[in-house]
Amino acid sequence: MKLPQKPQQVVNTTKRLLKDEEFKSHHRTSPKVFLRERKLTFSLVILLILQKTMKSIQLLLNEVFGQIDLDPATNSAFTQARSHLKHTAFIELNQKAIVAEYYQDDTYRRYQGFRLLAIDSSKLRLPDSRDIRDVFGTINTTNGKDNNVIGKHAHGLASVCYDVLNRIVIDSQLGEAHAYEVDLAVRHLPATQANDLLLLDRGYASYRWLATCVQQQRHFVVRCSAGSFKPARQMLTGLGADSRVVDLTSSLGQRLSLARLGLPSVLRVRFVRVVLPNGEFEVLVTNLLDEKLFPTFSFSQLYHLRWGVETFYGVVKTRLQLENFSGLTAESVRQDFYATIFITNLEAVLTEEATTQLEKKTSKNRYPQQVNQAVSFNAIKNYVIALFYLENNSEEILRQLTQLFLTNPNSVRPQRSVPRRQRSPTPRLNYHRRVKKICF
Repeated sequence: MKLPQKPQQVVNTTKRLLKDEEFKSHHRTSPKVFLRERKLTFSLVILLILQKTMKSIQLLLNEVFGQIDLDPATNSAFTQARSHLKHTAFIELNQKAIVAEYYQDDTYRRYQGFRLLAIDSSKLRLPDSRDIRDVFGTINTTNGKDNNVIGKHAHGLASVCYDVLNRIVIDSQLGEAHAYEVDLAVRHLPATQANDLLLLDRGYASYRWLATCVQQQRHFVVRCSAGSFKPARQMLTGLGADSRVVDLTSSLGQRLSLARLGLPSVLRVRFVRVVLPNGEFEVLVTNLLDEKLFPTFSFSQLYHLRWGVETFYGVVKTRLQLENFSGLTAESVRQDFYATIFITNLEAVLTEEATTQLEKKTSKNRYPQQVNQAVSFNAIKNYVIALFYLENNSEEILRQLTQLFLTNPNSVRPQRSVPRRQRSPTPRLNYHRRVKKICF
């Protein structure tokens, strides 16, 4: 089986960066650390964090050091080594080893020539330590039944810019508990390109966001809330045409702040009304003005593709247990968050060939098939050391992984729905108190 070049390029670039002295100097807390050749090298600490697990840390250390044929390091030694590592290492790994390598050619999936990017945010429960409270802040927590407040708990706000067709996180941000999602969205824009189309939910339907996109020449489709813009309110009643191009004017109170930011006070945009399967209306605002290239009926399917980012959050919160952070400091939280982003992107790249082959088999099976992520994430975590640390034949490992993904697929059954269980948040709130002994 001949595999595409992208997985091998990602592996090679990751290995090169982990061995690079300049990379190490940028992402250690002091020039005095990670100097001598110890058991817990700079690269090994990074790879151990990438293998975030529900096992005890000492058990993980025993398993990993068994692979590299050394006596295991202790939990306390790993805790100390981790404190010398900056979370920015995972950000650079993601940008240079995955994002840059993946998009270096034109072989990725697009929508009418656009890279389709969804921007969305989600609250994250963080370990409730003093350091994390001081850095990220707290929000009120309810009992999940009658919404009675049971106290304050440390939270953060995650935001991602996510390629929904290729399952790649272009950029990610971890903000404070009370961060404004539009502010985080603006921080994503330097990572985007002119041929990107941004899909956003109604929480981003603000004049400032639209004006920022227009100023930076970015295309967008944003769902409107009833209280966002006057044309949207009118169209939500079902009156008038399904598509309107208007000159949207900012309010008098906004103009001074817009002028300071160099943003326009008048925008030419298009409002599009679509009908949902339940018969209700949904109004979208966009700067795709050409009705011949982008007819009204196409927006329903286009905006539906934004659901991919919701699926992404479901994966990282349930499959990868993102909120079960492995440390009690703000820096360890950032390490876990950006390490998880790297792992999800790595999984997307390494399963792409298997995904393509399974899609080709759709006509031969009763139900379409897809890669089983329970299998893929577990396998990739188990092979992290073999791929990036040991001098193995990475091409053969990648071939074995692809074969594993192909032989353990999931069947996609259309219109199948399983009611979601309503669970109290209390168990997760108490997670770090219950298993505090394994945190580092």
